[in-house]
Amino acid sequence: MTERYPGYDVLAKRDGPSWNDATRRAVDARLAVPRTPQFFNATEWRCLEAVCNRILPQPAEREKIPLPCYVDHKMHTQSRDGYRYPGMPEQGEAWRRGLAALDEAAMREHGAPFAYLAAEQQDTMLTEMQRGRLQANALDGMPADSFFQHRIIHDLCAAYYAHPIAWNEIGFGGPASPRGYVRLDLNRRDPWEAAEARPGNEERARRENARVR
Repeated sequence: MTERYPGYDVLAKRDGPSWNDATRRAVDARLAVPRTPQFFNATEWRCLEAVCNRILPQPAEREKIPLPCYVDHKMHTQSRDGYRYPGMPEQGEAWRRGLAALDEAAMREHGAPFAYLAAEQQDTMLTEMQRGRLQANALDGMPADSFFQHRIIHDLCAAYYAHPIAWNEIGFGGPASPRGYVRLDLNRRDPWEAAEARPGNEERARRENARVR
């Protein structure tokens, strides 16, 4: 995997001038999310893990962002979005129905739960859900495409980009409170932001990023 911001580690800012106590507590709490399910049962958890692996596959050469754990934590703590789309139940109920629907359809079509299907079969089923064509009694009236868009995509992408590993990938400095960002124009960056590697300047970017605090 070619790094876009080589040598950059946003957590190196933890005890520097970029982050204050409130930022450190927020990031520490995010990293301390339990790695075992508190909301989903074992069957739902296996299905959720499989969905995460197909929607946002992660490189094998680095630590994985624990996407299922973040979804589970959001449901367990009832951290809500503040809105709900028509036809969609409460978020925890929506996830339970959606995962059960994938397992139901997988058993009907392939004789095995969703988590045990081949990757190509899982992708086909998720595409059917995305297009609103997945049929399952477990949906109980919930639109399959709305679940895919407003729960699967919404929750998984939010979880991914809330993690410092993803911040490293995109060169994000975190909340940067109290320091803040000053140079907001295109193609400008503050000295405490990561340097992007371009052809020919990879080592220079790596050296700059090793000094970022």
